[in-house]
Amino acid sequence: MADKDYIVRATAADEFIRAFAITSRGLTETARAAHDLSPVATAALGRLLSGAAMMGVMMKGDRDVLTVRIDASGPLAGLLVTADSHGHVKGYVGNPYAEAPDRPDGHLGVGAAVGIGVLSVIKDLGLKEPYVGDIALQTGEIAEDLTYYFAASEQTPSSVGLGVLVGREGTVLQAGGFIVQLMPDVPDEVIATLENNLKTLPSVTEMLSAGKTPEGILETVLAGLDPEFTGTTEASFQCNCSRERYAQGLISLGKKELAKLPDESGEIEVRCRFCNHAYRFGPEEIADMINVARG
Repeated sequence: MADKDYIVRATAADEFIRAFAITSRGLTETARAAHDLSPVATAALGRLLSGAAMMGVMMKGDRDVLTVRIDASGPLAGLLVTADSHGHVKGYVGNPYAEAPDRPDGHLGVGAAVGIGVLSVIKDLGLKEPYVGDIALQTGEIAEDLTYYFAASEQTPSSVGLGVLVGREGTVLQAGGFIVQLMPDVPDEVIATLENNLKTLPSVTEMLSAGKTPEGILETVLAGLDPEFTGTTEASFQCNCSRERYAQGLISLGKKELAKLPDESGEIEVRCRFCNHAYRFGPEEIADMINVARG
């Protein structure tokens, strides 16, 4: 699966650790091209897409849906990503053309672009009410914020690493990440080994650029802890919008509101926020929708 985006799952240390890793260059590049993202917007959205995709495959149900939303003060004007349990993910930023100063180490200033605010995780698991967990952003760098979310909202000690490498032409060269979580009653020596591994761990993009696969990333993170790989899931940027769904949405506005929407050419254009695909409805279609709304 070297040429495809995918997520690998693993356990380690006699199942006291569970872990996930993803390579996501393709889906991040799809998002960048669809939204015409600036480099720092690409890095921010790519990180969140990778993190949400791994969180999505943690869910059990075929119809379970996870949403991660960031409402913050920075020039990105927030981010929103949704994922399912099958490796499908989609998302957008409020301002795709946002800019922010680079960090002192030369990396893109994702934290400055995100700003101060709140990260929310909403899980629709088919129950009467969705699960909602909110945390204050810690750094805006995404990985550290998700690490804090797992500890504060799910009481699961975790380490999250995410990275996106954007080339000079603006395209995505590498993208991916990992999530490592400790199960209850984990022995102290396991924690010590993991902490030592994390202290000397190269960045996600460095590991990917060196040719490491998701399996190779987890073998590095979990060195000395006997990782066992338990499955893989293909990952992709996939939107479920359709012309029919938007037509139904327009009809639901009612005839009066619908009649106000045509532009100078007599058409209505609606654009999906997740994939940026535009749907245009002509005068005859609009007349039919108004008739249905009347009915």
